[in-house]
Amino acid sequence: MVVSEQLSSKRILSVLEKSELISFAQARDFYANRFDMVQQFKRRRSKSGEPVADELRDKPFLLIDAIVSLNLKRRGDPSKIVDEDAIFQALAENWKIPFVKIDPLKLDLNVVTTTIPISFAKNHLVLPIGISQGNLTVATPNPFNHEVFDDVSRACQMRVSAVVSPRTDIIKLIEEFFGFKRSIAAAEHQFAGPTVDLGNLERFIHLKSADELPSNDQHVVNAVNHLFVYAFDQKASDIHIEPKRDVSLVRMRIDGVLHTVYRLPKNVHSAIISRIKNLSGLDMAEKRRPQDGRIKTGKQNVEVEIRVSTVPVAFGEKVVMRIMDPDILFQDLASLGFSSVDMKKYNQIIAHPHGLVLVCGPTGSGKSTTLYSTLRKISTTRVNVTTIEDPIEMVHEDFNQIAVKPQLGITFGSIMRNILRQDPDIIMVGELRDLETAENAIQAALTGHLVLSTLHTNDAPSSIIRLMDLGVPSFLIQATLRGILSQRLVRKICNNCKETIEIDASALQAMGLETGRSGCLSLYRGRGCQKCRETGYLGRTTIHEVLPYSEAIKAMTVPDADLAGLTEAARKEGMISLRESAIERLLEGTTTYQEVLRVTSADNPN
Repeated sequence: MVVSEQLSSKRILSVLEKSELISFAQARDFYANRFDMVQQFKRRRSKSGEPVADELRDKPFLLIDAIVSLNLKRRGDPSKIVDEDAIFQALAENWKIPFVKIDPLKLDLNVVTTTIPISFAKNHLVLPIGISQGNLTVATPNPFNHEVFDDVSRACQMRVSAVVSPRTDIIKLIEEFFGFKRSIAAAEHQFAGPTVDLGNLERFIHLKSADELPSNDQHVVNAVNHLFVYAFDQKASDIHIEPKRDVSLVRMRIDGVLHTVYRLPKNVHSAIISRIKNLSGLDMAEKRRPQDGRIKTGKQNVEVEIRVSTVPVAFGEKVVMRIMDPDILFQDLASLGFSSVDMKKYNQIIAHPHGLVLVCGPTGSGKSTTLYSTLRKISTTRVNVTTIEDPIEMVHEDFNQIAVKPQLGITFGSIMRNILRQDPDIIMVGELRDLETAENAIQAALTGHLVLSTLHTNDAPSSIIRLMDLGVPSFLIQATLRGILSQRLVRKICNNCKETIEIDASALQAMGLETGRSGCLSLYRGRGCQKCRETGYLGRTTIHEVLPYSEAIKAMTVPDADLAGLTEAARKEGMISLRESAIERLLEGTTTYQEVLRVTSADNPN
């Protein structure tokens, strides 16, 4: 590798000091002790089992790695650390070369893997990331390898322009993309043949078809493993594999939004589905009926469960895998986005020794996270916690978890009768979806048990109406209900590109956002950066509507109860609506007014 003077230790440290990442004293000490720093870093890396750096390829960057490993606070902004992204961004600005934090979701698999060989990419740390108007953009941590760029230009017959990216990102993406491409290409070659598969919509009959690619083929195994690792890295909640007429799409849901990640050859679709079925214990031969299964795997020494669902669609079988990450499902309740007032109310509700507690919201609103986090908070060695789920979201050894299996006669309603003979203290029922389940949950609450469950309703007051619609008598609701929590998820502004905007309170009011303020307001938005995939959002938080079941609300729980009256009474007693909770997140700078409107537009704006 050609090493420029720009990558010398003295030059790097000078740039970091001028960019206010480190102090002058730190730069001086690092330069004086640079050899010892690098040797200590290499020894730590070797002891931890991490791969030892390639001396020829990585020598210019070992000092950078050693500095990054110290987790130093930035001199110009102590709230952030001196990470590799910040260092290479500072170097790129000094070199007057564009810096790019590569978003893997936006890379074209073919551009990355077919332009140059993997050995060349690894040896010289270059990664093709895009082609536009005859120009190939190559990401590299060393933009002074002009001979390498000349070789690439001659090989692909295009002009080459370099951008700067962090070295570890380049190495990781080379391994992931070339490895995945190799697996898919090998599987496609093994399954090559004049086959036409239009799935369930249209059938093309061959007198003699090729053998189906086995699910344990190493290439397919590698490809599926890559999908899981990639989803973990991107913090995806779901993986969709969707067969189309000519290709198979792989999409991942990140922060509630689906992103297309890959377009796979259609002839490897069946093999990948078979591999996933094999891992999740499903019937590989059954392709006409929906199936459900689960996979347990590891992510950074933490067990992760993946819930698998297959359904027959027009062009084959579609698979959706929901990633049940314990770091997300089991959280401290205080970290779930409750305001101090709502947190106090909810803690009072779940502190009751018996009764019914409901968590409401549509699919994907975080109800499972709230329920599991609540169970973990109130679960101790002195109580027996039993759950009935369809399916079990996350296996936890402190709970006695039962999966609903209608084909075996195990339904929400039927199993409740058996549970009461198991001496439970706390019961969690996945959903009150019919009268039988609701009646048994109410019976359990009446006989001294704390019952937690979910309902699909728009807000907290309408849950009372919903229970009566199911057929539960109002007097039983009055006797058992302790409180209701309704919630939604809103996307959070990316802290890396957060900026202030000015907007008049009257403009927000015209949109239905009553802030209780006047004049010009300072709000926030995400400008869009590589860390948030140019969306301006990174991560999600919860907005809540907490309704304690007070005497006033109880008195209004009658067969001809009026929803508007219940809502008005709840508001008088201090209930903060979902819209108001979202506006609080807006004013505190957590989310944007666009996100508030998107999430709460279907709810009562008052």
